[in-house]
Amino acid sequence: MTEPFEMPEPEEPPARPAPKPSRWTGFFGRVFSTDIKSSAPRMKLAAIGFLALYGVICGKLIYLGFKPEPATTRRAAAEAVAASRPDILDRNGEVLASDVKVMSVFAEPRRLVDKDEATELLTAVLPDVDSKELRDRLGSKKGFVWVKREVSAHQRDEVFHLGLPGVGLIAENKRVYPNGPIGAHVLGYANVDNQGIAGVEKYIDGQGLADLHNLGFGGTPDELQPIALSLDIRATHALRDEVVKGVEHFKAKAGAAAILDVNTGEVVALASYPDYDPNKPTEALDPLHINRMSVGVYEMGSTFKALTIAMALDSGKVNLNSRLDARGALSFGRFKIHDYHAQNRALTVPEVFTYSSNVGTARMAMGQGVERHKAFLHKMGQLTRMRTELPESAEPIVPRNWGELNTMTIAFGHGLAVAPLQAMMAVGALMNGGYLITPTFLKRSQEEAMKNAVQVIKPETSEAMRYLMRLNAEIGTAKKVDINGYFVGGKTGTAEKVIGGHYSKNRLFTTFMAVAPADKPKYLFLTIMDEPQGLPETGGYATAAWNSGFVTGEIIERVGPILGLAPRFEPPHTPFPLLAKLGYGMANVPATGGHGH
Repeated sequence: MTEPFEMPEPEEPPARPAPKPSRWTGFFGRVFSTDIKSSAPRMKLAAIGFLALYGVICGKLIYLGFKPEPATTRRAAAEAVAASRPDILDRNGEVLASDVKVMSVFAEPRRLVDKDEATELLTAVLPDVDSKELRDRLGSKKGFVWVKREVSAHQRDEVFHLGLPGVGLIAENKRVYPNGPIGAHVLGYANVDNQGIAGVEKYIDGQGLADLHNLGFGGTPDELQPIALSLDIRATHALRDEVVKGVEHFKAKAGAAAILDVNTGEVVALASYPDYDPNKPTEALDPLHINRMSVGVYEMGSTFKALTIAMALDSGKVNLNSRLDARGALSFGRFKIHDYHAQNRALTVPEVFTYSSNVGTARMAMGQGVERHKAFLHKMGQLTRMRTELPESAEPIVPRNWGELNTMTIAFGHGLAVAPLQAMMAVGALMNGGYLITPTFLKRSQEEAMKNAVQVIKPETSEAMRYLMRLNAEIGTAKKVDINGYFVGGKTGTAEKVIGGHYSKNRLFTTFMAVAPADKPKYLFLTIMDEPQGLPETGGYATAAWNSGFVTGEIIERVGPILGLAPRFEPPHTPFPLLAKLGYGMANVPATGGHGH
């Protein structure tokens, strides 16, 4: 029997050696292993990672620290910084306005790390900054915002030491006015961005400075030519001081005065009170602080009689010997015109002027006719807005329907309202030989002024008006300005103010014009008082001679030496040569003894 066949069992293949783990496989195996023995590699890796991260952060911080400001930030800062302005000087080179450097705080909201913390820290250093408004500004998406303009040196140092990223300091220009309110209405003021807002400051921007700044050509004050004004700061200081004293003494609502060089048209001094300090621009917004010499318009009262008489004399229809009927009131329909110092007789032209006769002046105007009267006043610059370097100027209030009654009342200063400086311009032409010269606040020579001057009356008419002005100071209503040594001439003006559409007899606007010296005019003085009160020492009178006339006399006596008006204690031998040939002297008219209406 055969044995059963058995299949042999297959032999197992020889075992392969396990692959040797790589260096990295072993490392990461140990790192990510949960075996506690592998914790050391994990700690090493974590340390390396943190070192790398901190290295990157530190490198970035160092890079940002040395990196220049982005162009957008520099551009925003440059646009926000107040641009330079030229110095403003008086006629003698004294500084009236200049730039100084101040530090301001700004922020870049996009670079702030913690806006709430920045708000808290900044308001602690700058307590006058509103925290809510600041938080809103810092929370904006703008690249540049102001935190506070013009900080003190202490605040500057405190902000610097805060070291807040995105908060910085920048130097900018601030306009300063070393004389405070003196000359304020002429200078005007600049805002926090050093842009001219009023007065000569605004005029400078209008001449192209603002355009240069917008184009990036701001320059520095040293690169800008100073602006020389016509003002004399010494005379302006004295004039303002006398106006302030006058307003307070006569309990007036307001007052103003100016001095005009009649040969050049330069305004040598001007003050309007109440006024403001241009270093505190918000004060200028008060309506009481307007420039009453060029912004206010008023009925100028009897000072307008000088224009009416000049018109009549220049026409040839009237001469100094002519007589006007002033025997009673002048009637026109239901209206009657009365004289304040009624003489109830025929008056010569000098008497009409020295007695300040409304009736005589009205008859002169009617002798010329309505159209000739209008044409003359237009020629004298009284019916249109007067333009000077000051942007602020007022349009005259002219009757819409100008008839005979208007001519009669305007002849003695009622019914037409003009800016006082505008009336001053016209009277200046009556004094300087007959040339109408637009006033200027910039320094200029007589030759420059005459290039644009217009002859509006004859030289002999001008001499006659100077004669009448001087005569009025000697024996008429202007005796308050007969200052010894200055040969002054003058004219009073008192107008009742229109209140509620009617003239108020107890609310007056008074004016006083004076020229010195009357034989060779150099300066014209004008003082106005708004609602002055009668005082015991004035006998209760509140008319022009007692207040505006008194103040003008004080101004002449104080300012004359400053302006180089040397006193002459011997009167000129022949002050009015043309009239002397006709036999006119200084004692042709008896004294009036009037109260300066």
